[in-house]
Amino acid sequence: MHIFILADHAYINGGQSKVAIESALGLAARGRKVTYFAAVGPVDPRLEQAGIAVICLDQFDIDTTPSKLGFLSQIIWNRPAERRLEAALAGLDRHETVVHVHAWPKALSPSIGAALKRAGLPCVYTMHEFFLVCPNGGFYDYPRAVTCHRVPLSLSCIATNCDSRNYARKLVRVGRQVVLDHSGLKEAIGHVITISALQDEVSRPYMPKHPVYHRVDNPIEAQDLGPKDKPGTGFLYAGRLSREKGIEHFCAAADLAGIAPDIAGDGPLMDELKARYPKANFLGWQKSDAVRAHMRAARALVFPSVWYEGQPLTVYEALALGTPVIVSDVCAGREAVEDGVNGLWFKSGDAQSLAQALRRLSDDGEAARMSRAAYERYWARPLTLDRHLDAIEAIYRQALAG
Repeated sequence: MHIFILADHAYINGGQSKVAIESALGLAARGRKVTYFAAVGPVDPRLEQAGIAVICLDQFDIDTTPSKLGFLSQIIWNRPAERRLEAALAGLDRHETVVHVHAWPKALSPSIGAALKRAGLPCVYTMHEFFLVCPNGGFYDYPRAVTCHRVPLSLSCIATNCDSRNYARKLVRVGRQVVLDHSGLKEAIGHVITISALQDEVSRPYMPKHPVYHRVDNPIEAQDLGPKDKPGTGFLYAGRLSREKGIEHFCAAADLAGIAPDIAGDGPLMDELKARYPKANFLGWQKSDAVRAHMRAARALVFPSVWYEGQPLTVYEALALGTPVIVSDVCAGREAVEDGVNGLWFKSGDAQSLAQALRRLSDDGEAARMSRAAYERYWARPLTLDRHLDAIEAIYRQALAG
């Protein structure tokens, strides 16, 4: 079996590239032939050390390009990527080769669709976000700070500035979405991997009917430290300080509950939140090991996101550490939490509802009970890389058989 992986980046710069690279390494360790195709370097040295053939175009992405205006042509139709991909796929055996697309929006562009359609190889797509169906990738209206329920590319969608920056970028993304819908990418995809049930529910109405859908969890890096001896001492938020993450609601709820929240992270709301909530403990940006230490010590992780999310890894990491999670009822993180068992749900965007959850978990007995359940339920079926690879290899075999 030959697995041909496509991603924007050849190094880890976020969740998507981490899953793509770690799965490539895991497949190579299982003796599979793997090719890794990416637009942006540098190349993670572990790939070539593992015997993986790497094709890196050494291009810029949307964040590193020296010219945003000049980058427009690449982000809408990256012709060099199309040509290189077509050449790399030429002659590959469709009975032995599966193409797995992990990411394209930041560099590769919809142009990969044309090459994939012409190649006719079995194609699997992991939906890490919603760019395949939504112009801004998240079904979220940033200026209004609400979940978006408009039909993608409808007149209402096109006329609405939902972008996190400005309407001009929204129109560029609308144009790219039109190009995407005619690129052949959706037609080339035979199997879609979603990382949450919510993602499946939200995206499927805007996809062609032919792909087979699969629900596969991303792997989580977690160390089994055993159950906690006693509940932790604080309520922790860990993540970006931005409106879609709901951090304002956590701060307001903590104020209502008479709690000083612990906040690990940085972002555009940092100064505003510090001024409004002087009792909050702002820890700033933390390395991953430090974040996990804070999670282990916390009474609960609060995940107040007001948009859908994909599969929020911090939720699972906290549960693995025996820390209950208080999660908003609108985001995919709720799928890991059984309300009242290993954490609590609250009404998204409602500080009073969140404050009630904080008060409930302030009780030592409740916190201890949910901590035990968080640990036991996670480790009964841990989200290991091996489990992830078993699932995707089963999908590869199905794609080849089809």
